[in-house]
Amino acid sequence: MVFSSVIFLCFFLPCVLFLYFLSARKYKNSILLVASIFFYSWGGPKFIFVILITTALDYILANQIYRAKKYKLLFLIISLSLNVSLLFYFKYSNFFIDNVNALFNWFGISQFASVAEIALPIGISFYTFESITYSVDVYRGQHKPLNSFFDYLLYILFFPKLIAGPIIRYHEIEGQLTNRFDSDNINNKINGLFRFFIGLAKKVLIANVLAEQADKIFELPISDLDTLTAWSGALLYTFQIYFDFSGYSDMALGLALVFGFKLSENFNNPYISKSITEFWRRWHITLGNWMKNYLYIPLGGNKVKSRSRLFFNLWLVFVCSGFWHGANWTFIVWGVFHGLLLIMDRLFYLKLSQKIPSFISVGITFILVVIGWVLFRSETISKAMSYLQTMFSFKDYGNFIYYFEPKVVFTIAYAFIFSFIWYTGKMQNLQNRILFEAPGKSGVVLKTVIGAILFVVCLGALVSNNFNPFIYFRF
Repeated sequence: MVFSSVIFLCFFLPCVLFLYFLSARKYKNSILLVASIFFYSWGGPKFIFVILITTALDYILANQIYRAKKYKLLFLIISLSLNVSLLFYFKYSNFFIDNVNALFNWFGISQFASVAEIALPIGISFYTFESITYSVDVYRGQHKPLNSFFDYLLYILFFPKLIAGPIIRYHEIEGQLTNRFDSDNINNKINGLFRFFIGLAKKVLIANVLAEQADKIFELPISDLDTLTAWSGALLYTFQIYFDFSGYSDMALGLALVFGFKLSENFNNPYISKSITEFWRRWHITLGNWMKNYLYIPLGGNKVKSRSRLFFNLWLVFVCSGFWHGANWTFIVWGVFHGLLLIMDRLFYLKLSQKIPSFISVGITFILVVIGWVLFRSETISKAMSYLQTMFSFKDYGNFIYYFEPKVVFTIAYAFIFSFIWYTGKMQNLQNRILFEAPGKSGVVLKTVIGAILFVVCLGALVSNNFNPFIYFRF
């Protein structure tokens, strides 16, 4: 079940809201927990037991980490091994077996092992990372473990963030799990629902339309591509992945706010970035923070003695970030690419970008990001290289083979506008006022009307078209 589905919008969410707001305060967490378990079980009934069992073990181990005097590190290692092993088995075992077999075949040796299809639990990377943060932060003494197992289970399984983030560290919502009623007010409910409908529109009315066309272009044989078509496909996917993922994050943040939870922001207009360094401060912010706190800083961070070690740390973090996204060499190469761009930022580009007009630095950064998304989207490295070669070879330039319907052209225009309109500080301030400030009486009416219109339009689009992909299911 995804947020942008008829079953969620018309049945699941109304039922949860009805039960939640009618129940007494002491039962509200129980309502959310049962709803979260049901939500996950709908799409992965076999895996809900895996999550419940490993979550129970993590809870026990975190309490042992907190209480132990001599064996804190041992319990932490057990907890980390449990979570990493779970992630490795479901997400990466086939990848390693395939590559070992390919290596053995190259040397003329029989296969290492046979490959069995292993289904990937939805959102495993997200809840695994949150389980790790909880145990590590207890070990570091940053917070005490929860007294209630059911509160911990709600932290891990809370359905708005369960399958696509944002990745939330426990201390960020520690107080909200047991007492969030100061923020449980009408203004937050209105802002939360409004943001949910904004995210729904981004996903259904923009990302889905662009996805259908992007898929058609990327499925074309490379020999049939011309330069303009290749660029069109790359740009379509660039906007698709942003409006898909940021739209889903908006829906998650909005729903959480309706229930009184204030979660961390995950996107901040990344395509107006003037450098790759800035891009990663604006794109998938919670993943970047996780990598910084649990990988980059433990490696030494910025406090290492040599620049070469600093650059290696940056590069390694982004290789791991690429591998986190999927068990494919294209993701790893995408991580390598961004890691090298970050090193180039440190070497010279950050200084250079300050000396050139900002719109030029934004354009350069955007093109580099587009190139990266081609690597990210392609099934194989060879196809990615061929696709990029077509983009920059000016093949059949001027003979645009692929044509778009008017609906797609308008959607591309909307995507471009809503990606870059926040370029100035005044527009970003306006965006913040719209999303976060308490609305007055006229604001309540306006947000209610706009939200209702977006809901009806999106629901109509979903009913009339079964094409409703979700990119981050694979992560």
